[in-house]
Amino acid sequence: MTNSTITAVEGVSVGHYTDSVGMTGVTVLTFAEPNVGIVDVRGGAPGTRELAIFGDAIKEVTVNALVFAGGSAFGLASADGVVGALEVDGRGAPTPLGPVPIVPTVILYDLMVGDATVRPTAGDGRTAYGQRSGDPVELGRVGAGSGATVGKLAGIEHATPSGIGSAQRNVGNATVGALVALNAVGDVYDLSGKRLTGSDETDALDRAALGFAQNTTLIALATDAVIDRNDMRRMAVRAHDAIGATVRPAHTRYDGDTAFVVSSGIREANVDGVIEAAFEVVAESIRSAITSSAR
Repeated sequence: MTNSTITAVEGVSVGHYTDSVGMTGVTVLTFAEPNVGIVDVRGGAPGTRELAIFGDAIKEVTVNALVFAGGSAFGLASADGVVGALEVDGRGAPTPLGPVPIVPTVILYDLMVGDATVRPTAGDGRTAYGQRSGDPVELGRVGAGSGATVGKLAGIEHATPSGIGSAQRNVGNATVGALVALNAVGDVYDLSGKRLTGSDETDALDRAALGFAQNTTLIALATDAVIDRNDMRRMAVRAHDAIGATVRPAHTRYDGDTAFVVSSGIREANVDGVIEAAFEVVAESIRSAITSSAR
């Protein structure tokens, strides 16, 4: 079977924990090591953990795992389980007293969809880590996308189910893949401009009710291409361009829109092609988050 998801990138594995009753969950990604990562946050209300390691003045460090979780800020607790599991596996930044796992984490707000008292826990994060594989990623209303919705500009009653989407492209001998947890306040369009969610009612900006519904689009980009940190940042910019092209509105003051890029740097490739592939795979991942959630 052809793998058209992020796990087509050599060394990438993905696992989900899904609570189909509470409608929340966790998605964990791991990567070939060593690697280099960067992050670009464009939303006005992110919920994050351990993003400072990507600062310009910080030395390069291998990302042992990324965690996407529902549950708003409560969901950050899921990273503790992943950190513990990585420690058991002996993975992390080397220190005199043993490895310290590096696990950047971001969350989305899904409390209005399922049971607001149910939030991802450390145990849920550990479960997602244990479920990871290099098989094609399960898409739709799973993992961190379990309670994801889009199209809420005019009210939650207009919401459309969303979830996890993923896609990949080959650039010469290298591969670029994306995974998206799509929980946007805006409606979703494909690159031709065709509306995939919502109705004309949501065009009425004077009815906008953004404050009730904190939202987020979370992106993980992975590649095995040889690419430096500056060009990885261009990949992240193109990832956010793809949000802007397919989600309207995007990057609002209530969003936590965040894009990660992780590269193992083992295959030579045309850097401009890799950067543009980032736009394509994110746009396709956003589309697949909608189509997979409608099945």
